[in-house]
Amino acid sequence: MKVALLDDDDSHNALVAALLGPAGYDCTSFTRPERLLAELRRQTFDLLILDWNMPELSGIETLRRVGELLSPSPPVLLLTSRSVEADLVEGLNAGADDYIVKPLQPQVLLARVNALARRAYRPAAIPQVEQHGPYRLDPGAQTVSWGDTVETLTPKEFQLAALLFNNLARPLSREYLLRRVWGQRPDLETRTLDAHVSRLRSKLHLRPANGFRLTTVYGFGYRLEVCEPEAATDLGAASGAAE
Repeated sequence: MKVALLDDDDSHNALVAALLGPAGYDCTSFTRPERLLAELRRQTFDLLILDWNMPELSGIETLRRVGELLSPSPPVLLLTSRSVEADLVEGLNAGADDYIVKPLQPQVLLARVNALARRAYRPAAIPQVEQHGPYRLDPGAQTVSWGDTVETLTPKEFQLAALLFNNLARPLSREYLLRRVWGQRPDLETRTLDAHVSRLRSKLHLRPANGFRLTTVYGFGYRLEVCEPEAATDLGAASGAAE
């Protein structure tokens, strides 16, 4: 799981990375909010840990900008030396999922990070059928249906489709998609992902006529977004219709 750390004290970032690394978290450190915000446009992080007290742009303002940039945004843990209730409420209202008051206690930090990761990314114990607009995703049957059409997908195609539908309007980097669907495969070429995306776009008719658009975010990855459907096209059209 990829974690972005933001603190103007790089030694503090190194401390947090040293605590989380053995637990399987891949941490990337930032000392300036602008660098973090720029990197969020290029790659996808699973969790953000932000320090409140930053000299250029406060953690709260950074948090708000993350919310404007990414929808939905990844889970955010706010680190702060403030313990006044009103300040903590402000942080949570700004979009933080949790907070820790400094000084950090290593076991508390790891427990909070693990809890956020479980809440945000734990798989369902029993595969649940999901409904996204007219599309119905059935994990047990590995099918996606809409109208009178039922399309059976390969396991990787289904994982990719579920990931995209559960992150509507959020740009997902190629690296993130490869990691979540194929695991840690440094030998895997991005052409594999591009081919699967192309097949999904065709099989599921993910185009504006049907109310969804699967677009390429150039130099980054892909985004599935909702758009106004065009009345002229029937969602139940045959799966062999031309793209």
